[in-house]
Amino acid sequence: MGQITDVSPLAPEGFPDLPVIDGVRFAAVEAGVKYQGRKDVTLIELSPGSSVAGVFTKSATRSANVLDCQAKVGLDNDAGAAFIINSGNSNAFTGRAGEGSVAAICEAVAKVTGLPETRIFTSSTGVIGERLPHDRITAKIDELVAGLSPESIEDAAHGIMTTDTYAKGAGTTVMIEGKPVKIAGIAKGSGMIAPDMATMLVYIFTDAQVERSLLQKILSDLTDVTFNAITVDSDTSTSDTLLLGATGASGVQITDADGPFATALHDVMRELSHLVVRDGEGATKFVEVAVTGAASDADARTHAMAIANSPLVKTAIAGEDPNWGRIVMAIGKSGAAADRDLLSIHFGDVLVAEKGWVAESYSEEAGAAYMKAQNLVIRVDLGLGDGAAKVWTCDLTHGYITINADYRS
Repeated sequence: MGQITDVSPLAPEGFPDLPVIDGVRFAAVEAGVKYQGRKDVTLIELSPGSSVAGVFTKSATRSANVLDCQAKVGLDNDAGAAFIINSGNSNAFTGRAGEGSVAAICEAVAKVTGLPETRIFTSSTGVIGERLPHDRITAKIDELVAGLSPESIEDAAHGIMTTDTYAKGAGTTVMIEGKPVKIAGIAKGSGMIAPDMATMLVYIFTDAQVERSLLQKILSDLTDVTFNAITVDSDTSTSDTLLLGATGASGVQITDADGPFATALHDVMRELSHLVVRDGEGATKFVEVAVTGAASDADARTHAMAIANSPLVKTAIAGEDPNWGRIVMAIGKSGAAADRDLLSIHFGDVLVAEKGWVAESYSEEAGAAYMKAQNLVIRVDLGLGDGAAKVWTCDLTHGYITINADYRS
């Protein structure tokens, strides 16, 4: 498949102006892994003393890259680190050849950068089941290293795209102990989005000083309410990887898993996760599903995901049809506790159904008018307890079929 030229109608106006993170440099080049005429290999270098944390897909068929990263991410090392990412080929379901490709790439990056191979983290994204032409990547290592710049994060964001229609970035600066701490991240993802760890490919950087195990805890906790709370099509990728690097260049040491640093990182992660949904293949609507009154938070999440993943719900949204019966269906099938006569449903502020029946105040005209909006909120209260959850999704249109039917061609 060539590059997609129609940008999602839900896209932001442009790539944001992200804070420059001291201790991180970026480069991206054209290597012809699959695509022609676009950057498809990205190198990111972190300075010595950086700590790295990660979360990864739980897919039983995860790629050789993911397995290698999982083996390395828990290791402590004061050396710098490098992330090298290719798009166009996922290096998944490629057997021993996939492992060989990862080893060859790590060896080449280590040789040029002087980093130990245990500090080289690889990611591949794209078509499954085709051998990765890693020689096209290793041939570009010298060029990548020569081109490294702290200002090139937008190039890196473009270099990791596959069916994405726009590059995704988010960042913030937070004052801690009277000093600025910067956070910036990039993501790719458009289809095969139903994370079970993190999602797609995401790389986030901060100049805060954070010990590795604390950085891992903060990342894992925030993943559950950001990247693990989005879905485009209910399909979990073989390649999902989220890496977080903390350079410590600000001199601000983080010791609290719930303080202002975690709050700021949460904001960046949530924004990146929403950008992925807004670029859902063929998407025209961004949808928040908020469930309250469940027997537990886990039940609330189960209900919310059942609604967000339902093809019938998603196609009704695409057609701007206020078919609240499909919400009822999704709740009933989820497997979590529900009582027909206790639940209520809102489309935005429009009360649609309550006490086992359509609300007396509801009109089809009001529901239909609300569904024409580009950003929608579906609210469900189960009336059973205090459990609550929010997830985010998009609609399901003909565009999704068009993109995926010829993905390999």
